[in-house]
Amino acid sequence: MSNKFAAALKPEKAGKPSEPLPEAPLDVSDPKRPSRQGVKHIGGYFDPVVSKQLRTIAVDEDSSVQSLLGEALDMLFQSRGKPMIAKKSVQ
Repeated sequence: MSNKFAAALKPEKAGKPSEPLPEAPLDVSDPKRPSRQGVKHIGGYFDPVVSKQLRTIAVDEDSSVQSLLGEALDMLFQSRGKPMIAKKSVQ
C-alpha cells in the first residue's frame, strides 16, 4: 500500500517541470483580536509542575490562570509599594 503523504514529499521525477506554488496574499491589517487591543503579553518560562499547579488552582477556584496571575502581580506590586493595577486590566 502506498502512502500518498510520503509520495507528496518525494522530489518530482526528472523531466517533469514542477509548477510554482501560488503565493498567499499578505494581510496588512492589524492581526490582534479586539480583546487584545490595548493590552500587553507578559510571560515567563517555568518548570512544568508550576504550570500544572497554577492550572489546578484555577480549576479548584473556578477561576482562570490569567486572573490568578493578575492577583499575583498585584500582590507583588503591593509588597513593593506600587499601586495594585494588574487585576483591573484582566476583567
